[in-house]
Amino acid sequence: MKKLLISTVLLLGLSMNVSAQKHPPVPPHPSKSELVNIKMQELTKKYNTEKKLILNHPLATKQMKRDQMKALNQRYATEKRLLRQAK
Repeated sequence: MKKLLISTVLLLGLSMNVSAQKHPPVPPHPSKSELVNIKMQELTKKYNTEKKLILNHPLATKQMKRDQMKALNQRYATEKRLLRQAK
């Protein structure tokens, strides 16, 4: 009986100690405009890396590079327009 009482008190004390611990505060959520700006920066970075890859490709001809750059510019423009609409 004594062991049961001790173990119950000990278990109750530990469970109260765990529940009394403070949880870390939730990080603040970025606003919609901040999210759009972050996405815009990521899009620009991605565009620049793809552009560099296209222009520095050793086997592509000038015509191939021109066509790929045209397609990349169109895709970038549409994605940028969609982001601006989201603002």
